Amino acid sequence: MIVVTGASGQLGRLVIAALLQKVPAGEIVAAVRNPAKVADLAARGVQVRQADYDQPASLVAAFKGADKLLLISASEVGRRVPQHRAVIDAAKAAGVGLLAYTSILHADTSPLPLAAEHRETEALIRASGLPAVILRNSWYTENYLAGIPAALQYGVLLGSAGAGRIASAARADYAEAAAAVLTTDDQAGRIYELAGDESYTLAELAGEITQQSGKAVAYQDLPESEFKAALLGAGLPEALATLLAESDAGAAKGGLFDDGRQLSQLIGRPTTPLSKLVGQALG
Repeated sequence: MIVVTGASGQLGRLVIAALLQKVPAGEIVAAVRNPAKVADLAARGVQVRQADYDQPASLVAAFKGADKLLLISASEVGRRVPQHRAVIDAAKAAGVGLLAYTSILHADTSPLPLAAEHRETEALIRASGLPAVILRNSWYTENYLAGIPAALQYGVLLGSAGAGRIASAARADYAEAAAAVLTTDDQAGRIYELAGDESYTLAELAGEITQQSGKAVAYQDLPESEFKAALLGAGLPEALATLLAESDAGAAKGGLFDDGRQLSQLIGRPTTPLSKLVGQALG
């Protein structure tokens, strides 16, 4: 039995879709805070169990009988460590055979402030003694594609990544990798650095948008504080604006680059090209 936490989220749903290609639906558990959000998965035969990172008792019940558990990192930056600790403790209490965790690329050395909670979580997993595999995901390309409408409207793609190369990949690529690890033996103790096969600068991303849309889009590099201010001005919440600006600054220092191609090796195909994802986003 394979349990996926955060199964109603964007990554969680894609992981379950990938698992459904490999194992019977009845062997998959969607662990979610609100079961009503995954009624469609229940209709396909996936087991649905209520699991709240802030209610440890719910986690132990949700993980009962699990052979493998995927802990998808919580979405509330700043609260992740205690929430992850609750999941790890519950996994140990439930006797889970393998814990997989979605961390961040090069968590041990990453310049991104976002990596701190992932480092702490990895340390908690090691201290727990649970057999574990760490999936260190680079950036989701979708994080940048979300800015395409504004870039087309104003003719400018804003950022703070300088000439830093970004080896991002589609969310679905990372989901396939997680499913591959969860359905393959001898994964305990492994750490995967997962990133896209190709890398790009934000200036190159602006060029790709220009080429495919026919509308001129230029990249404008800003100091981190000014980029954050621009994001706040566009209506983003403070926490998200801070995260994106800090992450761009980390990318400028090489924090989102890796050329090891472990992701494509895991999924058995090249990662989805940036050009294809831009085309899909332009619709």
